[in-house]
Amino acid sequence: MRRVAFTLKVKPDLIDEYRRRHADVWPEMLDALRETGWKNYSIFLQPDGTLLFYVETPDFKAALAGMAEKDVNRRWQEEMAPFFENLCGEQADQSFLPLEEVFHLD
Repeated sequence: MRRVAFTLKVKPDLIDEYRRRHADVWPEMLDALRETGWKNYSIFLQPDGTLLFYVETPDFKAALAGMAEKDVNRRWQEEMAPFFENLCGEQADQSFLPLEEVFHLD
């Protein structure tokens, strides 16, 4: 299992709405994430809008590719795109750049 972390930034004026949307993620989106190998997926939010995403998956590229094939992902990405800074015309999930892991306790 590979641990992957990456960051994005939510526009400061949309932080509260971003929180609200993630309190009620569509059930079919949750199912799609599970089906494509996303485990222990968590999103952490700093007050300035910086997000830290963490996921465990056997193959991160395959997990992303699996989600790219899902219609529910396309719809979710379209709805969430206005929340993020600096996407440069890409979907948020096409902008994920994994952080380098430099320490792990276990």
